[in-house]
Amino acid sequence: MTQIRNIAVVILNYNGSHFLKKYLPNIIVNSTQATIYVVDNGSTDDSINYLNTIDNIKIIKINKNLGYTGGYNFALKQLNETYFVLLNSDIEVTPNWLIEPINLLNNNEEIAVCQPKLLDLNNKTKFEYAGAAGGFIDKYGYPFCKGRLFETLEEDKEQYNNTEEIFWASGACLFIKSEIFKKTGGFDEKYFAHMEEIDLCWRIKNMGYKIFYEPKSIVYHLGGGTLNKANPKKTFLNFRNNLSTVLKNHHSPFISLIIFYRLCLDGIAAIKFLIEGYPKLVWQVLKAHFNFYIWLPVLLKQRKDLKRQTKTINIKNTTAMYNGNVVWQYFIKKKKTFKQLF
Repeated sequence: MTQIRNIAVVILNYNGSHFLKKYLPNIIVNSTQATIYVVDNGSTDDSINYLNTIDNIKIIKINKNLGYTGGYNFALKQLNETYFVLLNSDIEVTPNWLIEPINLLNNNEEIAVCQPKLLDLNNKTKFEYAGAAGGFIDKYGYPFCKGRLFETLEEDKEQYNNTEEIFWASGACLFIKSEIFKKTGGFDEKYFAHMEEIDLCWRIKNMGYKIFYEPKSIVYHLGGGTLNKANPKKTFLNFRNNLSTVLKNHHSPFISLIIFYRLCLDGIAAIKFLIEGYPKLVWQVLKAHFNFYIWLPVLLKQRKDLKRQTKTINIKNTTAMYNGNVVWQYFIKKKKTFKQLF
């Protein structure tokens, strides 16, 4: 297949000079088909000084931290390449990691987004939390991955080695056609970070396009490089942004019941945090709900606008949506791997 060269690899950085020094040389060596952009999100460390010593990149400076959503929106508006590859700064790529995902996008009009296989940089035989072998979602809006259910990470035994449709692609390494990214309006900047890629992919699916997983491309992700899993801010963002994503994009006529059910389950999650000795996370769940209520008028308008924009599309693409409750299956029925769900 023809190797497409009109590619922008875009790395968002915030006070991550230690990641850049460690992983950027590897990215440069293995990404000769692309132009590499590093977007500095108002760093206060020595990131810019280091980047100024590197010849094979382009730097986009932002004066303050706009988060994942605002930083990428700001940068990608300025770029004209056909394909964007959004790449975390804490990723080690492999030779030819760009080729198969770009060929997949280039040869399929209906495919808008794809991701590679994400493995754990600290344990390269295991899938990585942020994206594993592609994102799925249950009918209540809970995201999970092939190769990762909640905190359970599977060994990569090539059990997920088929190129296939998924529901969402990881923001840690996301390939997207630039035309479609701009057509959607990009990321929802209210989110700041976390769940924004799921929101974007769901909107794209509702527009009639497909999201894919391409295991012939492999990258290794350190994970937790921006906010670790026990970070209170991450808990807040995940709970608030997930509820917002469900309300905006889920076209079920029973959306009110789904949201009520989700709020109840969030309450149970808060109790679990308390029992496990994380009282600060309980407050973050409550804070997330308060923020969700404040956002309700805006979210309902977005839901209405998005439904109107896609009402002429007859495709109801629920591929990779699990018709059940993954929380129940995992915590109550003790199903710990993706294949046990089906």
